Amino acid sequence: MKIKEGLILRNIAGSTVVVSTGEASLDFYGMIKLNQTGKVVWEGIDKGLSEKEIVLKLLDEYDVEKDIIESDVHNMINQMYEAGFLVDE
Repeated sequence: MKIKEGLILRNIAGSTVVVSTGEASLDFYGMIKLNQTGKVVWEGIDKGLSEKEIVLKLLDEYDVEKDIIESDVHNMINQMYEAGFLVDE
């Protein structure tokens, strides 16, 4: 999985947002605000990490049960696919 070309992560006024550029802006125009966990997931995907590797990264950063993190990461990735933000390599 990888992030669709043209979708970029930016820090705007202290908030982490995803914006579209180029041809991606024809399908998606607007911004998505991410919380800190969402930012870690987005950056992990952008770096080519697997879902499991992203879960492990979050486990290192947060004191949360593994099954909760696994569920949250899986749900976010599914939502990103449904929104058209991810493509298979």
